[in-house]
Amino acid sequence: MPTHTPLNIWQKTLDRTVSALASGALQSIPTHYEWLEDNGIQFLVRIVDNIRRKVEAKKEQKKRGPDFNPFLPYEEELFVTDLSPTHVALLNKFNVVEHHLLIITRAFESQESLLTIRDFEALWAVLREIDGFAFYNGGRLAGASQPHKHLQVIPLPFVPDDPQPHARLPIEPLIKASLPAAGVATVPTLPFQQAIAPLNLTVTMPVAQAAQQLQAAYHALLQACDMAIGDGVSATPAAGAYNLLATRDWMFLVPRTEEGVGKIGVNSLGFAGALLVKNEKQLQRLKQSRPIEILAQVGKSRAV
Repeated sequence: MPTHTPLNIWQKTLDRTVSALASGALQSIPTHYEWLEDNGIQFLVRIVDNIRRKVEAKKEQKKRGPDFNPFLPYEEELFVTDLSPTHVALLNKFNVVEHHLLIITRAFESQESLLTIRDFEALWAVLREIDGFAFYNGGRLAGASQPHKHLQVIPLPFVPDDPQPHARLPIEPLIKASLPAAGVATVPTLPFQQAIAPLNLTVTMPVAQAAQQLQAAYHALLQACDMAIGDGVSATPAAGAYNLLATRDWMFLVPRTEEGVGKIGVNSLGFAGALLVKNEKQLQRLKQSRPIEILAQVGKSRAV
């Protein structure tokens, strides 16, 4: 017998995508991509095809003012499902990747506050039904575009029509090669501070049990990166900005010092091995600067 009542999140995501595209609520940003190898990582670089739509998205955010909150209230046409008494799932309005979900708090909480057990309960409600890549941009320097707390989930693989192992998730082969059986470790070849931890989750695991394991790994990674503050339960912010990346199998945390390099911004997806550039000129600049060097510049340096 199932240990939980399915929320049918994937089907609801598909259905809402169709209706949101038809209504114009979902404003997808078309891209094409190429692979760029650097430091043993096959980076997925997406190049924007329709820069006008991305510019319009930025203009809309600025036009509504610094205090505008797109999640209070959220657009009903982007609503996917209720996840818990404290969280709902929405479609990402300006998505680059198909079926990109946002997990938002119903009431305002700061994007700089620590993730709570409630956040991880909502996250697991999604991940147990969708084999996805989850991430959290902890603060503006980590690439957060909104101050209202929101985790994000993108279905795996990143590139569905590509059979290569790195097409599932570019950084994953490197992480799995260094992943310990238990505890916390680092990826020795990455030239910036980071920490990884294994997860032993199963889709039949109760939400409360899975959330406790996720939170324990999160706290261990914060501590390993000298970022833990307070009791980890209250809304205390972490000691600085960071990116948190996770799948059903592992969790990865990277402290941040800069929002980007030049006009190339970096959020959690960059540390997953996926970067976005606006045009061919930026692509050439990325190739000259090297993706791994850009990640090193926006992270905290470490001796390799």
